[in-house]
Order: sequence, then structure tokens, then C-alpha cells
Amino acid sequence: MDYQEHPVPDSLRRHVVCVWRLVDANPRAGVNTIYPDGRCELIAQLGGRSRLWDAIDGWHEQAPTLFAAQRVTAVQFEPVGVLDDVGIRLQPAASTLVTRNLAPLRDRVVDLASLDAGVSAALALAAREFAVHRPDRLWELLSKLCSANVLDTKIENAVAQLDLDGGQTKIETLAAAASLGLRSLQIRFLASVGLTPKEFAGVQRLQATLRALDGETPLAELATDSGFSDQAHATREIKRVTGLTLSRLRDELRRDRDGNAAIEIAAAFVRGYA
Repeated sequence: MDYQEHPVPDSLRRHVVCVWRLVDANPRAGVNTIYPDGRCELIAQLGGRSRLWDAIDGWHEQAPTLFAAQRVTAVQFEPVGVLDDVGIRLQPAASTLVTRNLAPLRDRVVDLASLDAGVSAALALAAREFAVHRPDRLWELLSKLCSANVLDTKIENAVAQLDLDGGQTKIETLAAAASLGLRSLQIRFLASVGLTPKEFAGVQRLQATLRALDGETPLAELATDSGFSDQAHATREIKRVTGLTLSRLRDELRRDRDGNAAIEIAAAFVRGYA
């Protein structure tokens, strides 16, 4: 498996985190996972069509281009044929890049053409050119989308604070820093990001914990450092999202260094290879 993240031009960075490519000519059979990170994505499938599960459609074949909306549960998918995907990871406050109606899409990966057929067709073409080291068409598409998407600066700043401290800032503190009432912050955050501030903070605590698991910090210390009350609290929350306990998840991450983990793809996204 080859997973790579690529930087975007400076002019796009307020809206786009990176462009990634995942290639695997012989993906592991069975269900794979990717854990939520608080970022929506635009995805073009250049190889096979994976099957994906969600609570509305059950198991279903994915479309050629996709919008992966915000989620608090892990993505579950089964590769069908060669994996060859190009993805655009959006900044949290730019989640409305292709649709302003985020609420019905929560915890789903949907056909991008159902949201915007023109963007879907343009992304399919731009992704194929990006895959052969011709990124200009993709930058042009993203520039057009970004220029039409006005960001909420106060929500950008709230997101940045939660990113900085792994989701540990209190929501009341975020509201005061933004000179907003608590309800106003919650409404604007949900509209821009697709998650409530509390949900986004929880996802950031999850990600901080996953990254720390790759090290040697004792699990009890790691749990409290990540903002959980104790190791048992962290284990409950991590298992709810990943299906694995803290100790099992650490074991799987370590095994992935030898290329044999059941969570190989999830581990790649957590680490962010470049």
C-alpha cells in the first residue's frame, strides 16, 4: 500500500488541508476502517469501486466521485479490485465547499454528482491528471470553488484552537474568545463545520489519542493527557469509534510497522505519510 499526502498552493490553504493519494494493487480482503478527523473530503476513485456501509443504504458500491461528509463514527469499506483514490481533504471551516446542506450527509459518503454534477465531472478529470503529476487542472478547480466559498473567520479561529490543544478547550471559552454567545457559536460552528463544537472537540481528542498511541507513553497517562478523565473513559470512547480497546489499538498500530496490521489503511491516515 502506498499512501501519500501532497501540499496545496498557499492560496488554497484556508480551504484545503492537502491532496492525498492511496494506491494498493492488492488490498487486504475484508472490512477496512478510517477514523474520523473532523475534515470532509472530495474523493475520486481511479481504480476499483469499493463497497461502503452507512446506516441509510447499508452496504453499497461507491460512485466514481464522492463527498465524504463529517462523521463521528469510523468509515467502514471493502475494497473491490485495485485501490487508486485521489482525495482533497478540506479544512473544517470549509466543509461547505460543495454543499451548504451538511446535516443530511452526516456520517455518510455520498455520490458527489448528486450534489454537483459539474464539480463531479471536473474532479474526475483533474484527479486523473494529478495522478500523472499534472496538478494544474486540480488547482484551477479548487481555486474556483474556494473563491466562491466565504469562510466564517470566527469559526476558523475556534477550529484552530481545538486543533491546537487536541479538543480540550471548553466551548464556553471558545465562545468568549469569539465574542459570541454560546448558542450563536454552536449554530455557526455546525453550519460551517458540520459538527457541533463539542462533537468536533471529541474527534480531536480521538485523533490526539491515536497519534500518541504510536509512541511509548503509558496508557493511563496518555488518556489524561488527551483530555479524558481516566484510562477507562478513554477506552470506552475509543472503542465506541474504532471497535478496539486502547491496548489493542496500540498493538495493531505497532504491528502495522511490519505491514501486517488489520488497520493498515486507518494507520496510514492517522500518521499522514508524506
